[in-house]
Amino acid sequence: MIIVPIKEGESIDKALKKLKRKFEKTGVVKELRERQKFTKPSVVRREERLKAIYIQHLQEGLEA
Repeated sequence: MIIVPIKEGESIDKALKKLKRKFEKTGVVKELRERQKFTKPSVVRREERLKAIYIQHLQEGLEA
């Protein structure tokens, strides 16, 4: 459960903003979206491999 401490006199808008930020950091929404559909393990591995290749190309470009 996400708890957002509110200081005295703090507006609700600020508290909501803090809650949204904490919610994004925990990755709850991302996990819920992933659980909505089943992805085969082979597809997950393929996506991870493609992402790793992409990141490697980016890092090679920065080194040169």
